Amino acid sequence: MKKKLILIGNGMAGVNAIEQLLKLVPNQYEITVFGSEPHPNYNRILLSSVLAGDASINDIVINDWSWYKENGITLHTGQTVTKIDTKQKTVTTDKGLSASYDDLIIATGSLPFMLPLPGADKEGVIAFRDINDCETMIEAAKKYKRAVVIGGGLLGLEAARGLLNLNMEVSVVHIFRYLMERQLDETASRMLQAELEGQGMQFLLEKNTDSILGAKRVTGVRFKDGTEVKADLVVMAVGIRPNVSLAKESGVEINRGIVVNDYMETNIPNIYAVGECAEHRGVAYGLVAPLFEQGAELAKRLAGVSSEGYQGSVVSTKLKVSGVNVFSAGQFVDAPGTKAFRVQDDFDGVYKKIVVQNGKLIGAVLFGDTSDGSKLFSMIRNGEDISGKEKELILGAQGAGGKSGSGLDFVAAMPNDEIVCGCNGVSKGTILKAIEEKGCTSVGDVKYCTKATGSCGGCKPLVADLLTYALGADGVTAVKEGICGCTALGREEVVTAIRGMKLTTSKEVMNVLGWSNPEGCSKCRPALNYYLGMIWPEEHEDEKESRFVNERNHGNIQKDGTYSVIPRIHGGVTTAEDLKKIADVAVKYNVETVKITGAQRIGLYGIKKEDLPQVWDELDMTSGFAYGKSLRAVKTCVGSTWCRFGTQDSMSMGIELEKRLERISTPAKTKVAVSGCPRNCAEATIKDLGVVAIDGGWEIYVGGNGGTDVRPAELLVKVKTEEEVIEWTLAYFQYYRENANYNERTSKWIERIGLEAVKKALEAQEERAALKERYEFSAGLIEDPWKEIIEQEKLNRNFGVLQPIEITSI
Repeated sequence: MKKKLILIGNGMAGVNAIEQLLKLVPNQYEITVFGSEPHPNYNRILLSSVLAGDASINDIVINDWSWYKENGITLHTGQTVTKIDTKQKTVTTDKGLSASYDDLIIATGSLPFMLPLPGADKEGVIAFRDINDCETMIEAAKKYKRAVVIGGGLLGLEAARGLLNLNMEVSVVHIFRYLMERQLDETASRMLQAELEGQGMQFLLEKNTDSILGAKRVTGVRFKDGTEVKADLVVMAVGIRPNVSLAKESGVEINRGIVVNDYMETNIPNIYAVGECAEHRGVAYGLVAPLFEQGAELAKRLAGVSSEGYQGSVVSTKLKVSGVNVFSAGQFVDAPGTKAFRVQDDFDGVYKKIVVQNGKLIGAVLFGDTSDGSKLFSMIRNGEDISGKEKELILGAQGAGGKSGSGLDFVAAMPNDEIVCGCNGVSKGTILKAIEEKGCTSVGDVKYCTKATGSCGGCKPLVADLLTYALGADGVTAVKEGICGCTALGREEVVTAIRGMKLTTSKEVMNVLGWSNPEGCSKCRPALNYYLGMIWPEEHEDEKESRFVNERNHGNIQKDGTYSVIPRIHGGVTTAEDLKKIADVAVKYNVETVKITGAQRIGLYGIKKEDLPQVWDELDMTSGFAYGKSLRAVKTCVGSTWCRFGTQDSMSMGIELEKRLERISTPAKTKVAVSGCPRNCAEATIKDLGVVAIDGGWEIYVGGNGGTDVRPAELLVKVKTEEEVIEWTLAYFQYYRENANYNERTSKWIERIGLEAVKKALEAQEERAALKERYEFSAGLIEDPWKEIIEQEKLNRNFGVLQPIEITSI
């Protein structure tokens, strides 16, 4: 009979320990995981990428929903464990769920430290710790302009960079005289500050915050010196503290963190702690690499594998701060009894410093070029004697006056259990095993097989050295990344090959064009599916398994795991009959929220996955494609039908455009608007395509974006008739379909190729007619995908079989 193992905390440290345990004893435990957030396990390090708009929540997921299912793990998201009964060996959640355990891991992580300032409880004052904080900042940026980040450490600077990307004015407040004082010396910090000021950040250094100003919502920040700064949003990023309240209430020994021994055991039998909540030999670590090392030792203990236990960690920081590479490790600040060697290149923005004591490297700082970071860190950790080689470490053998040596000596000397990829906890041994057993010959191969280099990418040079060490220089494949890491071919090469070789399936493309990963990845498979459908609208059968999860389920997944259902409402104009259908469905399926969306539609939020087919069947309405890479909606004002300023019938035009544009796939999502006069109430000039009525005609604008990267649309053409609006619109979208990169919004596409190139392509009437014809041909082949889903659901019910759509990532 399997022992019962419960993990409290669905974060990186705890789940990594489970991963290690499954490798050692895959069938020994019945595992249950409780997580307070409504998400599967995700990479908290990459939250700044989500905030900056460089990644979505799905992009930073480490273990998706299917991973838990495949490994027989019961996952309870959105539930916080509030009680541990150490005598009965049970846990209870805030929602009343109880479960028993034989072994228990506490991995509750840490909590952001909020300064106890007057006004800190005002609306608009938040931390930066989880996905919810990211979402709060993204929403705030839509309404407000000025942000203040308190804290000039790593987390604060990443928050500031993300807020800059959201087009906010950002001031960073820091109590010390220079930034990131825990990771950088003053020289490197000043170089970083100059770089960030060039990006648009403002800095208020040596400022001690006194209070948060405002009535209900924050309006500013006051400092101890009496000065003030205006703010609509205040982000506190001043540190973290171990989350120990649950353990403390349960009788587990607490100091700063949960006290553990070398085997991650607490003072209570069968209860363990790992991660930021744990304190080992008086130290609570806040960096990911030590937490993975702890998890590896805990997994051995639970599996019954003998080990020396966790001996503590020498920490290093190697990451990208707002686009700048930085690295530090050990004691990098000058102190009595130490000697330092520095190299500074202001032209290339590179700074390197090592600190030596008694012939041994004890610390290092790198800025701009961090390629030697892993090598230096290993020397620091191993206490290696570098006497006579100090300059060579920074300048290289040739720069130090010697002969050029091989960088492979370092990787050869590394122990197999040394972590190479700190973000994902991948060791040298794991990478070498993938090279030997799975035939990896490139950095991309290693990334696919092990996840190494899959997050910040700082370990790529070391992974490349390991490949050379294992295979020799001739055995390593130097891959130029194309549309993804599976191929060196770019968009134009792939599209040309599809047309020239008449390739009609993704499998054919990947096989004929020599994909390194024969199954493709989550980046190339949706792109290939789109390109094939665009080129061969009749021959290509849509590959639903290559679509993103929202597209496959025909609804946007919400943070609690339910879905939104948004039926099509053409131009924002509906009927009493459709409203009644929506109301009936909302009542029958206990829909939590019914909302008028920003696109003039009605959204039903909180639909269970298994109810989606029945909901669409009973609505009997066209999908609004709120989840797809296609037209989302056409927003309209009431125009000349009702408005005294209206010069044209914008509602009829909007409805006609929406009916002509709906369903068909485009490289990225598109939004359209029609305004009945130049007052532009429908906000047409920040849409992918906007139509504005003028006296005696219409203006068509293209390439706008009202999102995180605001871009006003540019005037494409002025026309006189509604027929011309339709012709130019369809021709424009077909030209976009045929020439843009997959996942490239029209705003980015127009910036890349220039508006004049689009005008030239559409200026000849015969060319517009040909593009319009190709568009209408493709559009005529498309049915509402829900019809197929509903028919399959009815068939399943007739046979007594229910096959709900799986939530899996590709």
